[in-house]
Amino acid sequence: MAIDRLSTRFEGVLTDWNDERGFGFITPATGGPSVFVHVSAFPRGRRPSRGCAVSYTEGAGERGRPRAFRVQYLRQPSAGPERGRRVGRGRGGEHGPARTWPALVVVGVFASVLLTLLTQDGLPALVLGAYGGLSVVALAAYRSDTAAAQQGRWRTPESTLHLIALLGGWPGALVARRLFRHKTRKQPFVAVFWLTVAVNCVALAWLVHAGPPM
Repeated sequence: MAIDRLSTRFEGVLTDWNDERGFGFITPATGGPSVFVHVSAFPRGRRPSRGCAVSYTEGAGERGRPRAFRVQYLRQPSAGPERGRRVGRGRGGEHGPARTWPALVVVGVFASVLLTLLTQDGLPALVLGAYGGLSVVALAAYRSDTAAAQQGRWRTPESTLHLIALLGGWPGALVARRLFRHKTRKQPFVAVFWLTVAVNCVALAWLVHAGPPM
């Protein structure tokens, strides 16, 4: 008797996942070839990650290859840390204010330094405006990329996010990463992000020390 694979749920493990391109492969628990899965097949609210156990229905994808649909996460002992990687604007809990306040403190301290330099004529007002404007741009870019990752749409290149941070939008990017739980653990993105912060702060220090007020 043939199996109606679109109405039968199978179990497996997401053994390969490309977060930037939004697709990966599930290894069935019963063995056999890996099954292609797109990010759009996953429920919203939690980012797919390599190693998570899932159930799914199976259908035919491009060129007749097996493809997973209607994916659901399975409860397992290791699910605790993964559940902490949910994406969303804070409503409390691990991905709400409790996660964003360290970033807000850092941004607040930095803003205080900028305002102090401005009042002492050690910083052009244009620079302060640039930080504010680029931070808003960074927030919008991270929000857009988070939504694109969840919906399987075209992603914002990481190089673009890093360029915005390097030019002065890193305060907004710092808050956005925590607020949307987006790109907070991925390497080498995290290392490059903090490098852009360091380079920007060094450039700001040089501007204050060597540049005459505008």
